[in-house]
Amino acid sequence: MNRGSDSFDLLIIGGGINGVGVARDAAGRGLSVALCEQGDLGGATSSASSKLIHGGLRYLESFQFRLVSEALSEREILMRTAAHLVTPLRFLLPHAPEVRAAWKIKAGLFLYDCLSRRSTLPKSEALQLQGGLVGRELKPRYRKGFAYSDCLVDDARLVLLTAMDAAMHGAKIMVRVQCLRAEIAGGMWRVTTTDQMTGHQSVLQARALVNAAGPWTQRVAASIEGWHSRQRIRLVKGSHIIVPRLHPGTHAYMLQNEDKRVLFVIPYENLFSLIGTTDIAFGGNPGPVTVSTEEINYLCGVVTRFFTRSLSPRDVVWQYAGLRPLYDDSNSNPSAVTRDYAIDLQWVNRIAPIVTVYGGKLTTYRNLAERVLEKLSNVLPHSGSSWTESAPLPGGDLPRGGITALVQDLARKYFRLPLPMLTALARRHGTLAWAVLDGADDTESLGEHFGAGLFAREVDYMIEKEWARTGEDVLWRRTKAGLQMQEPQRRTLSNYVASRHGAGA
Repeated sequence: MNRGSDSFDLLIIGGGINGVGVARDAAGRGLSVALCEQGDLGGATSSASSKLIHGGLRYLESFQFRLVSEALSEREILMRTAAHLVTPLRFLLPHAPEVRAAWKIKAGLFLYDCLSRRSTLPKSEALQLQGGLVGRELKPRYRKGFAYSDCLVDDARLVLLTAMDAAMHGAKIMVRVQCLRAEIAGGMWRVTTTDQMTGHQSVLQARALVNAAGPWTQRVAASIEGWHSRQRIRLVKGSHIIVPRLHPGTHAYMLQNEDKRVLFVIPYENLFSLIGTTDIAFGGNPGPVTVSTEEINYLCGVVTRFFTRSLSPRDVVWQYAGLRPLYDDSNSNPSAVTRDYAIDLQWVNRIAPIVTVYGGKLTTYRNLAERVLEKLSNVLPHSGSSWTESAPLPGGDLPRGGITALVQDLARKYFRLPLPMLTALARRHGTLAWAVLDGADDTESLGEHFGAGLFAREVDYMIEKEWARTGEDVLWRRTKAGLQMQEPQRRTLSNYVASRHGAGA
């Protein structure tokens, strides 16, 4: 129900995975929706994950059975609705008897399989790692292990395409727009925002607010007149490193360290391995964070303990860190703090409703959004019913045969274009790759080549359709092309984006 260009049913603060998930669901139910994000979509926590869609095998140790069950169910939904972004991944778990007994791992994997109702992925199994086809890169002492399945995801693009779907359903998506304050006026929320790039201030009205600001949840709460949060979040820093590929094959590793933490070693962007994550309590103000020397040494040390190849900080080609805004369950161990979420609806001055999202994980964002809309069902009674469980994300309507069939179709139409580039386009955009390539006969028609198979045609599309505003948006979130570029190439790309956006593209 649109009330005017600056008046909405629902205003969402925060453009991470939870915020865009709520925006998509609400807009698809017929509500008028606006979302403001102070930086880039998914520019903080949501693009600094371990790139997994998973149930959370290790959460079973802390008896979080409902969370694991929900996450495994959502894993199946995302495999159907975002098959170009979410791909099956087999994990090998070498047995370290000094860390966990074999019976305990077997029991956990059996329960994981049982909770994976209607799973399309292979069940877990015990393995002999030495002398077999897998595990040869491990030290000889790791003779036995286990295998189980989860999924790999392009986290930043999952956020982006969810936002795109929200916009396709009529939501107003505002990037680099910060919420300064919110107050009640005339029975509605009156929200003052500022454009971070121009300094221009605007005033929006909404019947209801959703605070999905992640690490900035408490800061946003402080800007809302007359409201005090009943719950709190805890910030935990998680860091990852990228190194040249450590092992052949398509499988990943889950390593059990002596401190009872687990570490992932994941094939990444063909040529690399992604290693993470750490869990470190963070007591500062939310904002950009960096990987410390101690964390790099820790990650390298765990890998070296398991692999025949020694890993050192000199091998690191890229690194990133993020702040996880976890729901504060008072657990003293950062690794054991719940990854579950809480949704709190309050009426400020008994007039204006606000929903605050605490915690959550990438995998469960769709179901979280449904629960937010359930909370608001009495506030916004004209909203429609839930719909996202079966609806593909933009580009997710793949042909029979999936991503392989799409690449083959693209190659037949655009036979003059390099197959690796077409494959990358299909992985990033799904069936929207047709729109990116429309009218391209050869590489010359794609415009300037910046490196790593990234051409001006695709960059222009990201500026015009995907809210890219800086070179960093393109190099590290819309793509991961920055990994395979040299600094002069990255600088050229950044200058191009700045010139195109400055020209009003």
